[in-house]
Amino acid sequence: MAQDQTQERPLRILHVVRAPVGGIFRHILDVANGQIERGHYVGIVADSLTGGTRADAALAEIAPRLKLGVHRVAIRREPRFADVTVWASIIGLIWKLKPDVLHGHGAKAGAYVRLRPRSKKTIRVYTPHGGSLHYPLDTLKGKFYSQLERTLKDSTDLFLFESAFARNTYQRTVGVPSGLVRCVFNGVTAEEFEPVPKADDATDIVYVGEFRHIKGADLLIDAVAKLRADGKPVTLTLGGDGEETETLKAQVKRLSLGDAVRFIGHVKARYGFSKGSLLVVPSRGDSMPYVVIEAAAAGVPMIAANVGGIPEIFDSHTDALFAPSNVAAMADAIKAALDDPSATAARAQKLRERISEHFSQSAMVEGVLSGYRDAFAER
Repeated sequence: MAQDQTQERPLRILHVVRAPVGGIFRHILDVANGQIERGHYVGIVADSLTGGTRADAALAEIAPRLKLGVHRVAIRREPRFADVTVWASIIGLIWKLKPDVLHGHGAKAGAYVRLRPRSKKTIRVYTPHGGSLHYPLDTLKGKFYSQLERTLKDSTDLFLFESAFARNTYQRTVGVPSGLVRCVFNGVTAEEFEPVPKADDATDIVYVGEFRHIKGADLLIDAVAKLRADGKPVTLTLGGDGEETETLKAQVKRLSLGDAVRFIGHVKARYGFSKGSLLVVPSRGDSMPYVVIEAAAAGVPMIAANVGGIPEIFDSHTDALFAPSNVAAMADAIKAALDDPSATAARAQKLRERISEHFSQSAMVEGVLSGYRDAFAER
């Protein structure tokens, strides 16, 4: 297929993802909607075991626009023999839907897509979204996933990394791919640049995101405990849910922080932002987290761990970053931000201007489609 042909007729694009939750799912929905608006035929394959009612509702909302449909398959997170059956089911869907573009998101879906034999009519695209890149190479999982990535590296027509960090980490730990490599930043919509008014019941600090070990909510709770022990009686709102919910609640109880920390469950990001004077992103690892881009677009005062692709978002605003997995450094950064609210607000405004220039949803969609076209041209 020549490059101009991809522009003359609609592409048939199938996005495949394991868990329809979090930033990775938001990315897929945003890209899919943008591709549909540009006249392409899109479908989504996603795990049927995770996501709950939120995923069901989001997929039901976009389903009428998906000419290739929504398809749910039971995809477990950990490798298992049943993966062969799942892969066969996905191959059956591919045979039926005849996509021009197979776009796998995350390690497992990326593996399913790239295990399909090479075709003259179809390109295989992979966006890691961090995924397997977060596992240390000296761990069993790290060794397994890095070997899997090496095996599939040259079965990929196009790599679309959402950050230079992800690209560089991949090339350092796996190798330089023979296929095309592009970096396309995640992006937000024009509506997300509207300011978020602070709620009357806002606490000093707020966290918005999944409750998973890599996201570091436990570190933030420890930082709150440290600040209070040091004489600064800060309060915290935790907006989110996930596999560590009960563990985090037990941690709050153990540290006698019941009067200082509240859980408000899963909430939409902008509602969550309103519940605190300062957003803290305590991640142990991240690639290009949407919560940071969304908060920055809305001008929300924020500090974040200096990890993964987060510094690419903040650029020169390094005073908002603290050492990752370091409770003392996080506590110091929280105190500094709260003690000088005018400087924190001024930094937030400057960061908002940067997001407007470099992280729009339109630029993200065009970047993805441009990558597809270049991959077809290479054929």
